[in-house]
Amino acid sequence: MSVNDNPGDKDFTEPAEPNEPTGSTGSTGSEARAADPADAAAQAADASELDPTLEADLAEALADIDPDAPADADGDGKVDSVEAQLAERTEDLQRLSAEYANYRRRTDRERKVSIDNAKAQVIAQLLPVLDDLELAEKHGDLAEGPLKVFRDKLVGILDGLKVTSFGEEGDAFDPERHEAVQDLSTGDEKAIGTVLRKGYQLDERLLRTAMVIIADPA
Repeated sequence: MSVNDNPGDKDFTEPAEPNEPTGSTGSTGSEARAADPADAAAQAADASELDPTLEADLAEALADIDPDAPADADGDGKVDSVEAQLAERTEDLQRLSAEYANYRRRTDRERKVSIDNAKAQVIAQLLPVLDDLELAEKHGDLAEGPLKVFRDKLVGILDGLKVTSFGEEGDAFDPERHEAVQDLSTGDEKAIGTVLRKGYQLDERLLRTAMVIIADPA
């Protein structure tokens, strides 16, 4: 390092340090070279090139992919296809819909049976009243008056509920529907001779058997 022996010499200039940057931007020489567009392009080209070994492995892996392969083509037991999953969900939905439909039918059937049982129980309690009214009609007590009106209304209600009577004189004897208290027949064929109490049914449901006396067919 030089030192001016004559401080008063105005023409003396101190030499620059060897490591001090001389440019006005303060960049080093290496940074200046890196900023060169040609050098940057070369470095990018070197970085974009793949290792030949890696490139070969990538090409081999891509060659193994079959876009038309089935969902379980790899044999791992897993279904990865969207179509296969959709088909599975659709099958589950159809099965659930069938189960719900069966449940609805079973519930409706059970509800109808419950309603029929309740109707049968109520009507069975009214049958003795209807027997008394029919007996009064045979004796001529229902020719007119409020009692006849009551009887007609009750019969109309039972008709609306599809309650029908059976057991008429001359009908063939049916042990499933007729209760015999006496058998006056002499042959194998049996018929109803006298009706002691009518039988009733609700639609096809038997409410009460008819009480009869068996006789020979006419």
